[in-house]
Amino acid sequence: MGPQRGELLRSELEISTFEDLLYHYPYRYADRSQITRIGFIDPKSDSVQIAGTLVNITEDGEGRKKRLIATIYDETGRIELLWFQGAQWMKKSLKENTRYIVYGKLNVFNGIINIAHPEIEPWTAETAIPGRQPVYSTTEKLRVRGITNRSFAKLTQALFEKIQQTDVIEVLSADIRNKYTLCGRFQALKWIHYPDSEEHEYIARHRMKWEELFLSQLQIGRLRLQHTAQQGWHFSKVGDLFNEFFNDHLPFQLTNAQKRVLREIRQDTGTGKQMNRLLQGDVGSGKTIVALMSMLLALDNGFQACIMAPTEILSQQHFYSIAELLSEMGIAVKLLTGNVKGKIRKEILQELADGSLRIVVGTHALLEDNVQFKNLGLAVIDEQHRFGVGQRARLWKKNEMPPHILVMTATPIPRTLAMTMYGDLEVSVIDELPPGRQPIKTIASKDSHRTRVMEFLRKEVDKGRQAYIVYPLIEESEKMDYESLMAGYEQVKIWFNENKYRIAMVHGRQDGDERERNMQRFVKGEANVLVATTVIEVGVNVPNASVMLIESAERFGLSQMHQLRGRVGRGAEQSYCILLTGNKISEESYKRIQIMVSTTDGFKIAEEDLAMRGPGDMYGTKQSGLMKFKLADIVQDSDILEETRVAALQLLSDDPALTKPQNQPLRYALSEKNKQSHWGKIS
Repeated sequence: MGPQRGELLRSELEISTFEDLLYHYPYRYADRSQITRIGFIDPKSDSVQIAGTLVNITEDGEGRKKRLIATIYDETGRIELLWFQGAQWMKKSLKENTRYIVYGKLNVFNGIINIAHPEIEPWTAETAIPGRQPVYSTTEKLRVRGITNRSFAKLTQALFEKIQQTDVIEVLSADIRNKYTLCGRFQALKWIHYPDSEEHEYIARHRMKWEELFLSQLQIGRLRLQHTAQQGWHFSKVGDLFNEFFNDHLPFQLTNAQKRVLREIRQDTGTGKQMNRLLQGDVGSGKTIVALMSMLLALDNGFQACIMAPTEILSQQHFYSIAELLSEMGIAVKLLTGNVKGKIRKEILQELADGSLRIVVGTHALLEDNVQFKNLGLAVIDEQHRFGVGQRARLWKKNEMPPHILVMTATPIPRTLAMTMYGDLEVSVIDELPPGRQPIKTIASKDSHRTRVMEFLRKEVDKGRQAYIVYPLIEESEKMDYESLMAGYEQVKIWFNENKYRIAMVHGRQDGDERERNMQRFVKGEANVLVATTVIEVGVNVPNASVMLIESAERFGLSQMHQLRGRVGRGAEQSYCILLTGNKISEESYKRIQIMVSTTDGFKIAEEDLAMRGPGDMYGTKQSGLMKFKLADIVQDSDILEETRVAALQLLSDDPALTKPQNQPLRYALSEKNKQSHWGKIS
């Protein structure tokens, strides 16, 4: 391959070495064993391979619309070949009255069959019929320059002629391969590119998926070992503050799930090792009470505690609820965000440094260098997936010894995803709702029934309840969405006459003070209806709100709808979530709406979301470098994931540092992986 094409491969697909090419796997295989005579082509076929003589090479159109047309014929008929991209380059490379073998996807236009951008090469007596051909992902730019799928096949063929088994490092020991019935790495790579049967293709792909998932589980297992070896503050007692709160100030009885999680946290913090625990709990399950009681545990042992949230609204919500819960105990709680300035900020910084302020709630502002603690014993991080690894790490460095870490999320994480993203953490789950809560009724309705929906909202408000009306806000269409929100607000004012009802509006274009004023009007019950975008997705606790109306629900993801639904149902009254969609929606949107109607179980919804969208789309892991698997899919391959997890734990219990000779290749492979990704590292 010459330097120009080589540079294209580097820039388009990041292929610059033999190894890169070896791991550029085909994503399917095409049957190229048959040549179809042109007169016998079935128009319903997807792709076809033909052979014949090329004639009538002409250009048509001008400028960007210029295209190249050629005709190929055999003794049974003729068919047109088209090129819309790279017409000039193709024109130079093709010769009239020359025999070619052609493979491509059939198109039908005005009843006439053609093939656009086919793979084409001269057909001579020496031309081999490819047979079962690997199909590789490529780009338009490469195809235009003649680097077609056939080019990739030739490249990999040439590569396998150059390399031998000893050139490919085998990372799995013979013991592991025998135990789990895995073929060798070199054989797997060869069979992935050129399987001589479907069975060999399965064996090869299974082996490489197993390796990918095994390496990820080894990495996570080693991180877990580092955590368990990390020295941490020793919380030796459950003291007066914890007991006083538990006995005298709890607003409701703890659920068995909350008690279980508190026991787990108590055990972790009493070992003298650093706690790294992920607390999962569905919306409204009572995570804040668990976090608060964990912070009181830190205070009882002479330490400070902080809780960090990703947004100002969420941090304020935590601050108000924690300050109210502790109001009768005389424990000062202060809020530190980017908007806290001047004398108040200076006082907070001084009190954190001298230890007189023992609980602080904040946003990213807690990470700033001038925020110093005297003895931070516990850091609680809410909705941690919104913080970067580097940001979180700055919090640990504010101490001579890192604090205990409690990571919380109201986004239920499916087991397979937790094993790959957060496998280095101990996991606690609150799987019960506090007593007295009624399940939320979820109703799907179409825009044609809007009158009935708005009348229902008005009846609920007339009972003294409050209602949310939430509009979508997608960055790509922000201007249109903003206009829809404003138009919707005007419509709401027609339904809720301002002489009788009070309406507040919250959206991202308002300045912070105005947004906070409007939010507080709703929180305090001064507004009956809150018209908002998804800025209220997390962190707003209004027990009197009984209806959540989600406008254009077909545009929301499952996880987002579930989070919004969790804003109601926080009091003792029956609550409702109404999913209002357009009259015509896609099949996928319909499926999402039906899932929401059928269950309020956040973990079931998360599993469905994962199956529909995949981990990269759900959690942004495609962008963040997590789980960059070439072949493995944690949903489809969950059985392999379970198997590799067990295998990794067994190997690490025998050789934690991977120093045994048979494990040296694994150690090297992990060090290479580490350069590409942060994995699920929390601290």
